[in-house]
Amino acid sequence: MADTKSGRYSSNAISPLVQSPENLECKNFQDYLRTRQTPESLEKLYNHPPICLAVFRELPEIARQFVIRILFVDQPVPQAVVSSWGAQRIAKEQEEATNCLTALNVWRVTAIPGGLSAWELSPTFKKSVRQVLLGGGKPWAMSSTTEKDSKPRDIAFLDSYAMSRWRCVLHYMVGTGGRNGGPDTDAISPDAVRILLHANLMKRDERDHHTITITRQGFQFLLLDTRAQVWHFMLQYLETCEERGISLPECLSMLFQLSFSTLGRDYSSVGMNSQMLTFLQHLREFGLVFQRRRKENRFYPTRLALNVTNKNGAEASTTADEERMQERGYIVVETNYRVYAYTDSPLQVAVLGLFTELLYRFPNLVVGVLTRDSVRQALRGGITAEQIVSYLEQYAHPNMKLVESAIQSKSCLPPTVVDQIKLWELERNRFTYTEGVVYNHFLSQNDFVTLRDYAQSIHMLVWQNERTRTMVVQKNGHDDVKRYWKKYSKSGG
Repeated sequence: MADTKSGRYSSNAISPLVQSPENLECKNFQDYLRTRQTPESLEKLYNHPPICLAVFRELPEIARQFVIRILFVDQPVPQAVVSSWGAQRIAKEQEEATNCLTALNVWRVTAIPGGLSAWELSPTFKKSVRQVLLGGGKPWAMSSTTEKDSKPRDIAFLDSYAMSRWRCVLHYMVGTGGRNGGPDTDAISPDAVRILLHANLMKRDERDHHTITITRQGFQFLLLDTRAQVWHFMLQYLETCEERGISLPECLSMLFQLSFSTLGRDYSSVGMNSQMLTFLQHLREFGLVFQRRRKENRFYPTRLALNVTNKNGAEASTTADEERMQERGYIVVETNYRVYAYTDSPLQVAVLGLFTELLYRFPNLVVGVLTRDSVRQALRGGITAEQIVSYLEQYAHPNMKLVESAIQSKSCLPPTVVDQIKLWELERNRFTYTEGVVYNHFLSQNDFVTLRDYAQSIHMLVWQNERTRTMVVQKNGHDDVKRYWKKYSKSGG
């Protein structure tokens, strides 16, 4: 058994022969803080009360109850006491709330006399939340204007302005604006282009670096709803803050102040530093705020800013403008795979053309058809069947939804169309891609069987061939299998 440690097996990290397409990863606010921020940087963020208020608002309901109950308690609270606050039937939800608070560094474990473990709120987070609830501290960067606007802007104007500015970015992505001079669009700034490139929503052509084309993730981005698009775009912007010489905590704080503002009310930028004034101009370009002139001290937050960090933004808008309502219901899908879109928007036509074959185009109507080739082309671009179906349902004509309620169907689309789109996707998804580690060169059959059975018992075995004594385990289970093998080898088999 002396040579077993070095010769029984060899393990090498392997990757799939064919790489699966990279999908767009849309993080919510909690995921962003967990994956992109260290405990030290979270403490810096928690120095800003608006950020703490946003974190508190996004917490699960049980987690919010925990925070409120110990917010004004000056000593650590035993974990057993916190656990007793919930009934046994919600033990799972209580554990999820505890893990969430720990991951966000809202509270931490500490010891109390007697050796018991206790929970203690982060002093920085506690101080900031108290300021939000009770007042005090430094004034927020945004402040209400003292002078009345001689030409006030109403909500309808702000909604129209915000969507027109945001469409400039989308038009640029599909090539109907900015680059090619499409109608009703303006060129976007180099800053916006830099964010699109950084987010891998667009890429430079390998043969012509002056040409920028849309990527797989860009196709998926276009199928998201507006609130999700803006939030993902702003997350990518925040990742480039340090390169621009702008403070990330101040930008996040400003963004959340805008989300807490009142739609249709004007605010003053007096007192903002140069970094925040630059940030304000970028928000102006993206349609999150309206400002008549760059140097004017008055600005209006738009609906995009109010909903960008609100996961229930669509439900929170009680006065959606007529334009948005029309956009949400303009597509009719028939059982013969014909698609009728009652629109004259170049952007909507371009998005529809991503997965349909366009046949006719009239002043206010576009006719297309869902074909195997058009859907497979979209699938090759990274769009999933679920996204295509979701997009058609989201923008289905109101008459289609009446049919849905009449036949008591889960989807307003014809079932044959939905099934066929998914079948076309299944034609491509015949392989499951799993990143793993290969084990081979076992000296005996018994060694192979022992290690294989262990990997199978912990559900990490991907593939095995007993004749060649080769097996593959998942990459995240490699360390456990390796430790087991070392222990097995030291014990002499």
